[in-house]
Amino acid sequence: MQTHSTITALRSALAPWREPGKRIALVPTMGNLHEGHLALVDRAAHYADCVVVSIFVNPIQFGPGEDFLSYPRTLEEDSLKLAEAGVCLLFAPPVEEMYPAGATGQTQVEVPGLSDILCGASRPGHFRGVATVVSKLFNIVQPHTAVFGEKDFQQLMVIRRMVADLCMPVEIVGAPTTREPDGLAMSSRNRYLDADARARAPALYRTLGEVAERLHAGRRDYAVLEGEALRTLENAGFRPDYLSIRRSADLQPPAGGDGALVILAAAHLGGARLIDNLQVTLQTA
Repeated sequence: MQTHSTITALRSALAPWREPGKRIALVPTMGNLHEGHLALVDRAAHYADCVVVSIFVNPIQFGPGEDFLSYPRTLEEDSLKLAEAGVCLLFAPPVEEMYPAGATGQTQVEVPGLSDILCGASRPGHFRGVATVVSKLFNIVQPHTAVFGEKDFQQLMVIRRMVADLCMPVEIVGAPTTREPDGLAMSSRNRYLDADARARAPALYRTLGEVAERLHAGRRDYAVLEGEALRTLENAGFRPDYLSIRRSADLQPPAGGDGALVILAAAHLGGARLIDNLQVTLQTA
């Protein structure tokens, strides 16, 4: 595995992989890798001859008071995991390489509508930062395919909309959420949980499952279901940002006999903000 920290060096290393018939896949990450990330790498390998992984803690997707400075940076350990996973190229640029004009002085990419609901309402500007850095990575790497985890379902939708609207020639692949044995979605931020919070954390996914069961049983009083689930999370020690039932196609509120839904939630527990979701397909009338 080659590791590069500059755009020029990465593009040079990718040149041999641009021959006809060869394909490049990109897995963007912020590092502190776990089995969920490695599952994305494995999925990317099915789509390409060369898998590129980026590790970049992107300052413009963090809001005031969030954990940009304390976000775990484990490049040496991450590099060993990626090499063992068969990654072709690792791109690990410093902030000044990605934002030579300064983190607040560059063109930014906005995806209206999808970016200001749910996590976008709780974290204003977050998805602008995500869309901006992902668009830059797409321009730098020029992959045929990019793989993102479905745990960040709203992020996946934002990126898909950006790619469609800007006519980017990149296939976006979503990969299923990788979970701990007790159901907790794997996340780099899980390390912020102390022992008590870690024991409580699986209740988030269990609550999503309970909402799904009630939907399958015929409940369609969505607002009431959401309120019940929020109270369940509060009783389990969470401080919810939201729990919402949406159409999985566009994240709009469901109407009538919508069949493909997603239940999304974000909640604070101890020192961590956890997100999760569960997709549900209902029988339409």
